[in-house]
Amino acid sequence: MSAYRASPDEPWPGWSTSRAAQAAYGTHLVRIGELIPVLMYSHVMDRQHLAAAHSARNQDLIDFQVSSQAMECRDDLLETAAVLDALALCHGHGSYLPRPYQEDSNPVPRDVELRTDASDVASELVRHDHQHGTSTTGNIPSALDDGCTDVERDAVRAYARREWITAQERWNDV
Repeated sequence: MSAYRASPDEPWPGWSTSRAAQAAYGTHLVRIGELIPVLMYSHVMDRQHLAAAHSARNQDLIDFQVSSQAMECRDDLLETAAVLDALALCHGHGSYLPRPYQEDSNPVPRDVELRTDASDVASELVRHDHQHGTSTTGNIPSALDDGCTDVERDAVRAYARREWITAQERWNDV
């Protein structure tokens, strides 16, 4: 076990966050650092359990696994949106890829792709909250559509950030 002590300045050894990420997430950046391996591990294990149930042709277990994943959908969207947003903030501000994006032979700068991914996942959270009435902070922006603007992309990211920070603060109060 490492004696490393995470901080908002360095949630992981060697990963220094940007001022923008620190301003947006503050002390919650430590939790962002914890979420990265948790989300990856959970994703792999969920798929492994579902594949095992499928291989065993156990429809009851398949139904249970799918139901469990569906119930955790909002949490997964919220946590993933927060992680991608924090990572994108560490790469500075800038533009997004157009929506819809057309693949071509030109490489896309990683920071642009990361910001775009952060806004796309945040938009899925927005869509989920509109559909299920699960917002905790209200003032839900519109989900992203083709031809959306950078301002609309920034708005869904800010909404996801606000939702995640509110969830963390409520969790800390318990």
